[in-house]
Amino acid sequence: QVQLVESGGGLVQTGGSLRLSCAASGRTFSSYTMGWFRQAPGKEREFVAAINWNSGSTYYADSVKGRFTISRDNAKNTVYLQMNSLKPEDTAVYCCAAGSRPYSNVYYFRDYDYWGQGTQVTVSS
Repeated sequence: QVQLVESGGGLVQTGGSLRLSCAASGRTFSSYTMGWFRQAPGKEREFVAAINWNSGSTYYADSVKGRFTISRDNAKNTVYLQMNSLKPEDTAVYCCAAGSRPYSNVYYFRDYDYWGQGTQVTVSS
């Protein structure tokens, strides 16, 4: 129903910035929440940020609040994650996800229904 494709990952130095994009296609009208999760080697999957597609309300993990900004472009069916002041601990595969449920826990990965393949973000120290 929904296909997600991430882009924008890469290698940056500590303190640098990256902007991730997640382009959605398919039945996007049924998506209520778009989120970003990340998983580092040897670590559990971690919530990063989410946005309500209609209202624009945003949610952030404490570890990224003040450094990352999530936004969306309705016309392009695309959600962005602007990442500033990057740290080595931000190194991970970043995946975008779409939730099609009107009521869900935006922090919980199991409440999302569709996932992209992920894009690698590496921050060198």
